[in-house]
Amino acid sequence: MVIAMAAFAVEDLLFKLAAGHTSTGITLMLFGLGGMLVFMLLTCLRGESLMPAAIFSRPILVRVICEIIARSSFALAITLMPLSTASTILQATPLVVVAGAALFFGERVSRKRWLAIGVGFIGVLLIVRPGLDSFNMSSLFAVISTIGFAGRDLATRGAPASLSNVQLGIYGFLALIPAGGLIALYQQTPLAYAPEATWLIVGAVILGVIAYNALTIAMRKGEVSVVTPFRYTRVLFALALGVMVLGESLDAMTLLGAAIVVASGIYIVTQGKQRPPVAKVASL
Repeated sequence: MVIAMAAFAVEDLLFKLAAGHTSTGITLMLFGLGGMLVFMLLTCLRGESLMPAAIFSRPILVRVICEIIARSSFALAITLMPLSTASTILQATPLVVVAGAALFFGERVSRKRWLAIGVGFIGVLLIVRPGLDSFNMSSLFAVISTIGFAGRDLATRGAPASLSNVQLGIYGFLALIPAGGLIALYQQTPLAYAPEATWLIVGAVILGVIAYNALTIAMRKGEVSVVTPFRYTRVLFALALGVMVLGESLDAMTLLGAAIVVASGIYIVTQGKQRPPVAKVASL
């Protein structure tokens, strides 16, 4: 799990650097295309179908829509605001997953866990700070991505059991191509490509595949209550990369909010009698 979170953090860094050379939209489209081709190759090597009938089921269609919303929003967030801040807000996703499971799937959530969710959202508000001079409108993209990723994980819960993780990976990365197109429409920028971004995108694709598989192995073979808290090591990696590589600065309010979000998430996972739904694939 720690390897997966480290790979995700570096992937985000490379994506942000690549988007600095070329448009965010085309960066996301190329990233999606590269990841899709890798998972298509893995699917063929396993002798599985590239387009099984189950891929057109309602949960998968919902998953793809949520993936488009989440990825396009997060891509904008990490390119328009500090990487460390965007990654910290994203850690509220498990809180949204638990709340969504209670609201849409009727899962029982104890009062203590609802309290932890509320406290976690207060942590997000401390980071975003709406209404204050330090408020950054771009942080709303990170909040939207959190909702999108939570919806994706909840939809994956209902995915047909006949679909393998690599088959899901194909369509998860495929969703990034229209997501990149939406970003291009939003920013109204030409789809110009700079060769300097090539190896950054290649590196991001490789790390994305590594992270995806490492996360899948951890969630399949590890005890969920033991493995899941290590998801929050992504915050540590993102903070370190943001400060050391990008020269980002962190204020006390952001660090306090991050600590509250992480503590709330860990409490929900380790202490709740009704555990949050765990997606078969959670490639953030």
